[in-house]
Amino acid sequence: MTERAGSGVDDDHGWTERLAWAYGLIAPDPAERAAALDRLASARGEVESARLRVTKAWLPAPRLRFKARDRAAAQEAYDEAASRCLPEALWSRQPPGEINTWAGLPFALLFLEWEARYPQEWTQHAKAWGTKQSLIRKLATANHDDQVRTKLVDLVDLAVQRPYRCKDREYVRVARAVDGDELRGRLHRAHRSGNSWAQLHSGYVLWLLDHPEVPNTRHVWRTWLAGTRTC
Repeated sequence: MTERAGSGVDDDHGWTERLAWAYGLIAPDPAERAAALDRLASARGEVESARLRVTKAWLPAPRLRFKARDRAAAQEAYDEAASRCLPEALWSRQPPGEINTWAGLPFALLFLEWEARYPQEWTQHAKAWGTKQSLIRKLATANHDDQVRTKLVDLVDLAVQRPYRCKDREYVRVARAVDGDELRGRLHRAHRSGNSWAQLHSGYVLWLLDHPEVPNTRHVWRTWLAGTRTC
């Protein structure tokens, strides 16, 4: 969708106006999360209705003739509905350049934090493994400000604390991009914890950080894991 000049819909204020409610998805209060999930369900319903209108505008019908302007209007209505829903907003308004200057960055981080903190709710209401993978890869860059770097360190820490979930392996890219004292301190604490998953995953990430030339492949993981079990 080409935005109207001067509309401001893709600046920070525009994203916040459309999606501020989504912060409830990562709230510690179950009632607040439930309210946000209700809002998400409503937004998803609007997206699906708009999608059907787009489909109808393009399908041949015996007694209906849709003009180009009708199709454009249906597509514009869909884009507007999608901009108010997750993860659809992250699909329909991709960053035009570097992700660190993208107005949608806070909501990309929110989407990943939701998956990290409340994986079952995320899976039930907004499962999108490809979106998770794409966002993590785009975020794996070193030129973030301190606030974003802190959030990325949090995400890596959350990922190593739990049993492996689809695309979690991508967080190694982020760990390498934001490597530093804070991240390594978190990983060492996880490695000393009583959480067996945290011990295993943090140990692997720390080893990869010390060996930046080694690719993070399944073969490397299995070889490293076999080595730890024979020590």
